[in-house]
Amino acid sequence: MRRLLLAALAALVALAACGGGGGGTDPAPPPPPPPNPGVADITLLFMGNSHTASHGLPQTVAALVRASRPGRGVFVEVAPDWGFLEDHASNPRTLELLDRRRWSFVVLQAQKYSTSGQFSYPIEPAIELARKARASGAVPIMFPEWPRRGIAETQRIYDLHVSIAQREPACVAPIGQAWDLALARYPSLVLHDSDGNHAAAPGSFLAATVIASTMTGTPPDVFPFVSAAGVDAETQARLRAVAAETVVLHPPRQWCPADPLPP
Repeated sequence: MRRLLLAALAALVALAACGGGGGGTDPAPPPPPPPNPGVADITLLFMGNSHTASHGLPQTVAALVRASRPGRGVFVEVAPDWGFLEDHASNPRTLELLDRRRWSFVVLQAQKYSTSGQFSYPIEPAIELARKARASGAVPIMFPEWPRRGIAETQRIYDLHVSIAQREPACVAPIGQAWDLALARYPSLVLHDSDGNHAAAPGSFLAATVIASTMTGTPPDVFPFVSAAGVDAETQARLRAVAAETVVLHPPRQWCPADPLPP
């Protein structure tokens, strides 16, 4: 009996050590399904892994879009399963959600890439998701991940997502560039979580600000304070200013110039 108990305990420990789609320790489980969107004017769908889900990034994006479009209803939903884009491209639950309603924007995060830079992974599933989003009437937005702490990989990750947008028109949010500028300007800012991979709350807010500006065309320094972000007002102001500089230097709509801004 004692041997059986020890074996069961070892199995539980091994199971707990398995991380999710984002690498490292996943910060939180996926959120519960949101309520029916009703008559929302602007609808946002996020597909990705724990980098998308942590610190309420999609909800922060929705709050910023709502602030830039007073009086317009904004609805946000996150694909129910974490995974790489190649997983979402063949996931029946994700594809059913994509077809369920007309989306204004579909944000695509978790294109698999080589952390060493020595290998290549297929981009065709991401291209197909962008194509399906566009066919349904949505504007696809590529979400390049921020660089890992201490690793200069922003340009490589960004270029990978640009290669997808060149095959199927999509906006490309310059999130990594915003992180690099923020850390250069304010070295004491903590943008990474303790694992050096996921975002801390300020890093998630910065990414959300860049994405919301990509959607609306609103200069990030025009966005107001958003209490739901879990970041103090002074830090939000600094990050908005950094994001504003970034989207001027790296226009997120240069790969989707024909797509109109939401009214």
